[in-house]
Amino acid sequence: QVQLRESGGGLVQPGGSRRLSCAFSGSIFTAYAMGWYRRAPGKQRELVATITSGAVTNYASSVKGRFTISRDNAKNTVYLQMNSLKPEDTAVYYCNSDNEFTREVVWGQGTQVTVSS
Repeated sequence: QVQLRESGGGLVQPGGSRRLSCAFSGSIFTAYAMGWYRRAPGKQRELVATITSGAVTNYASSVKGRFTISRDNAKNTVYLQMNSLKPEDTAVYYCNSDNEFTREVVWGQGTQVTVSS
């Protein structure tokens, strides 16, 4: 059974950087596309970035050029490097795994990122 554990959230000043990590366990990591999503207060959850098993990436227009998603298959971990953070990036960030064969989707518990001075 796939389990995801996010870490790295916290308080960061506008213009600052933060790296989120998501540790994957319970299955074969390289069979999964991975993604980061977020839910801001009062809003629906939205896609931030995804990365396929072949490392093809996709970004929301609001974060393109500021955020970078990457994966380390040796560590079964996916990362989200967030630079030039803005107050509107404040949200709970969720890690997601998507089995590229069965399309089974699993969500992590989320980690809070607050961008404020």
